[in-house]
Amino acid sequence: MAASGPLPVTPDLSTLRAKLQGLLRFLREALSISNAHTVDFYTASVWEQLIGLPPETVLAVLRRCTEKAEAQPSEVRPLVDAEGELGITDFSKIFCETSQKLVNVEAFSLAVKYYSIQNLGICTPFEQLLVALRGNRKQKTGENVNPEEFMNLKKSHEVQAMSELISSIADYYGINQVIDLGSGKGYLSSFLSLKYGLEVYGIDSSNTNTQGAQERNRKLKKYWKTCRTQSKLDVNGLALKMANEKKIQDEIQYKADEGVHDNSPTNQEVMSTSDFLPDLSGSLISNIQKQMENLHVCSHQEDNLCFENAFSLQHLLPINAIEPISSSQILQRKISEANKERRKTTSKLNESNIYSPLTSFITADSELHDIIKDLEDCLMVGLHTCGDLAPNTLRIFTSKSEIKGVCSVGCCYHLLSEEFENPRTECTQGKWGFPMCHYLKEERWCCGRNARMSACLALERVAVGQGLPTESLFYRAVLQDIIKDCYGITKCDRHVGKIYSKSSSFLDYVRKSLKKLGLDESKLPEKLIMDYYEKYKPRMNELEAFNMLKVVLAPCIETLILLDRLCYLKEQEDVAWSALVKLFDPVTSPRCYAVIALKQQQ
Repeated sequence: MAASGPLPVTPDLSTLRAKLQGLLRFLREALSISNAHTVDFYTASVWEQLIGLPPETVLAVLRRCTEKAEAQPSEVRPLVDAEGELGITDFSKIFCETSQKLVNVEAFSLAVKYYSIQNLGICTPFEQLLVALRGNRKQKTGENVNPEEFMNLKKSHEVQAMSELISSIADYYGINQVIDLGSGKGYLSSFLSLKYGLEVYGIDSSNTNTQGAQERNRKLKKYWKTCRTQSKLDVNGLALKMANEKKIQDEIQYKADEGVHDNSPTNQEVMSTSDFLPDLSGSLISNIQKQMENLHVCSHQEDNLCFENAFSLQHLLPINAIEPISSSQILQRKISEANKERRKTTSKLNESNIYSPLTSFITADSELHDIIKDLEDCLMVGLHTCGDLAPNTLRIFTSKSEIKGVCSVGCCYHLLSEEFENPRTECTQGKWGFPMCHYLKEERWCCGRNARMSACLALERVAVGQGLPTESLFYRAVLQDIIKDCYGITKCDRHVGKIYSKSSSFLDYVRKSLKKLGLDESKLPEKLIMDYYEKYKPRMNELEAFNMLKVVLAPCIETLILLDRLCYLKEQEDVAWSALVKLFDPVTSPRCYAVIALKQQQ
């Protein structure tokens, strides 16, 4: 097992529970905003029920708040109790005590920032964790691969960061096997296998994804072979240049040796005029050495992701291949030895690049030995595992002794199953996606599907100008009022879908939507449809302001879900270390937090 150092100190369970308590007190007041569905915005008079301010005021304050990079500590203090441990308690400054309506947007915004993951101090810095995992060991760089050649920029950003962490954890434990749950198209699995030489099993519930991953991996390996061929050509080219320079050096040395045996004035003059030649040849050799070193260095300067030199020359040539030699025959022999070493290295890489896509529906009770026959000590990972797969990944980790570490980045919170969402419904599910920890189970806490849906909103993207699709949301809310008034339908199981992008106007949108919902659109005259549009158009800013409030509140819901998972891991006796780590840039990848846990090293 690899040597290791101390891992970063993380908050203990009692500290995390105290954070949860404060967050719950705030969410009990604010959750109604997240649970209001924009589809019912006008039919349910959402603005009048929940907001006690004009939309213009709300928008103005929110825009000022989102333009600030971070709230200063002094801005938060007025809302924090004297002890500073239990968080914000004076909610009368935010919500009206009698109507429970929102009355102070600035205080609301500060409270949201106070309960963000970063401000709560529960997040472990990514770089700090990497340094601790590596200890005194040299960083494992792996093959120089450019993931942007076979995946988009967002996926490339995610895969690079997560694979670096997974490789470091694997080195920390001295293990080579990785199980990638919800592997999808196999991007992470392929990268871990081809760049870091890990044995990866990618498990996905979709056979279509598995077959696609197999084909994609086949093409990727072919691409790898092309890159290796190019690397070989680069090496041979440099070797030829070295041979030519060596020939010049040998000729110069030969003439110099002749001069040693003849001390005549003529020869002494020749010697004096050619004294600079050995130095010149030495500088040429030195330049070649520097070129070869630079090729290796440059391949690592570009974040170790340059396909132009897929294999660094240092791995292809022996260290002494560029040292001065006595004859061209020895040089050729060393070149031959270098080529043998390259073929040996390539063969080893071919053997180690193992990625096996598998199809299986994973639950918390899945038996891994039935899926992976050669299961050994391994890591379990998941990049944007949907719904219950993320919490089930953590449950499998805690229940299987072979799994030494877990790195899980979840997504699709709206697909989580909630134990206390429908208390009157008979419980038929053994393990729920939320909550996981004892404290929230004791509280019988429920977020609700709409709140979990809003947790998927991206505040950082909105803050940098990537706004919400207000007009499409407005169209859908007005359509709902038309359906209610003209067809007497208050709830419909069918979805409109992406009709907005295919519509030329509001009238066209309504016609197409009604048709998709199976409603007779011919009974509605054009004037009636447009009357609804004109009725609600002046109130579009209400919908815009309300959705902005939901976006601002979204990180609090995500914080609750992630804290629940972290507390669950802290409750497990065999988990030696666990943390939340921000892996990705939230603008590029909004679901950017990883839940990481490690078991005790044996």
